[in-house]
Amino acid sequence: MGLEINTLAIIPIMAQQHHPRAIEATTKYFLTQATAAAMILFASTTNAWLTGEWEIHQLSHPLATTTVMLALALKLGLAPVHFWLPEVLQGLELTTGLILSTWQKLAPFALMIQTAPTINSSLLVAIGLLSTLVGGWGGLNQTQLRKILAYSSIAHLGWMVLILQFAPSLTLLSLSLYIIMTSSAFLTLKTNNALTINTLATSWTKSPTLAALAALVLLSLGGLPPLSGFMPKWLILQELTKQGLPLSATLAAMTALLSLYFYLRLCYALTLTIYPNTLTATAPWRLNFTMITLPL
Repeated sequence: MGLEINTLAIIPIMAQQHHPRAIEATTKYFLTQATAAAMILFASTTNAWLTGEWEIHQLSHPLATTTVMLALALKLGLAPVHFWLPEVLQGLELTTGLILSTWQKLAPFALMIQTAPTINSSLLVAIGLLSTLVGGWGGLNQTQLRKILAYSSIAHLGWMVLILQFAPSLTLLSLSLYIIMTSSAFLTLKTNNALTINTLATSWTKSPTLAALAALVLLSLGGLPPLSGFMPKWLILQELTKQGLPLSATLAAMTALLSLYFYLRLCYALTLTIYPNTLTATAPWRLNFTMITLPL
């Protein structure tokens, strides 16, 4: 019921633009979330039928646990049921996209943490690895910033699901840092009014400080060592190795390189390129000087 209220409450916010793309995104989101909610209801009914228990902690039948996991993956946008997320996010404005990428993930994730002990660990690891791969691979060929952030979301959630059964505290740490970094990324892009990679090139001329901040946020999302985004990835890889899953840790680290590539490309566009035909008039920070007239 809470999930349904959550879904229905964000729909007017998503559709407020009255633009065909926004309406399309809203419709896609509603259909996806309704399907996922119906799957959760089906799984709980199946579990009650087979075991006589309605509690979420008592999901013991494999059919019920697998169905719930897939339904929550659909709600969160995890691979292999991630197809709706980039399309929906692309149709929304940046503030609504921020809500969809952060706040809307909390309720399904709380349910996933509660059901994780009863879910098959191989399924969780497979979904996590597939999500990190899809999130890295899908973002490579994108020029739209909202789609890049959607694939980034898929990859980050993949890391969280990967470690969910072994160390839930690491999942919560990763989720907290993801929400902080994604909020910063969306808000800096909104301040720059940037929707594509090309428009990032004008950010430097508008405000160098903001451009430098955005670059740091993007590199942190990518997981470069000195920055905070590196910490959860490092701890997750360490924990996976301790649990005797070195192959999964290696694959996760390799897929992180894909994500890092498109974050570096964004940073390159943001800080190292100059937009064509940039006049000094578009760089207000350069014009803080007084004209000195020399006597003839």
